[in-house]
Amino acid sequence: MSKFEWRKSLKEIYLPKSEPSKINLPSFNYITIEGQGNPNNELFKVNVEALYSLAYAIKMLPKKGIVPEGYFDYTVFPLEGVWDLDEEGRKLDYLNKDHLLYKLMIRQPDFVTDNLAQIVLDQLKQKKKNPLLENVKFESITEGSCVQMMHVGSYDDEPRTFKQMEEFCMENGLQRVQKTHKEIYISDARKTQPEKLKTILRFQVEEL
Repeated sequence: MSKFEWRKSLKEIYLPKSEPSKINLPSFNYITIEGQGNPNNELFKVNVEALYSLAYAIKMLPKKGIVPEGYFDYTVFPLEGVWDLDEEGRKLDYLNKDHLLYKLMIRQPDFVTDNLAQIVLDQLKQKKKNPLLENVKFESITEGSCVQMMHVGSYDDEPRTFKQMEEFCMENGLQRVQKTHKEIYISDARKTQPEKLKTILRFQVEEL
């Protein structure tokens, strides 16, 4: 049986074009963790490590002789993050990253249930010393109607892409539902030059 590759099978969701488009997304299951502060700080890195350690522990279950019902081989989904600002940050007329709020997540295949994720997480806590594993949750999230676009370049250059997305909304009778937005990290920032980073930007919309 061939491995499930999200890059090949789910291009509409994970490899959109570098121009705005509308998409309707159903519910998907995720493992999530919430945090706050500058994403360049150590805390953010430890949050990410907690998520990935669980994601790979689930994927590697057959290596330990455990094959969950419905299991299939797959590539771990990319890291995603929903971003917001705390109350003080919203009062500023510039972006202060110390005031960022975030929920990081990694989508899970359909065979992964809340119960399975919790069992693997409990086992992981006994082996890993990452205290933030305590904050990892299993959630079903529905994004619904959204506008998205592939942003190519530095994270600091995202405002220009959001401007294009806002213009697309105006031209198509759409408006943002809320100020929060999602980012999906297609590139590995540790191995990619800032100008070549690929990040999906997405926000929820409704018709005017």
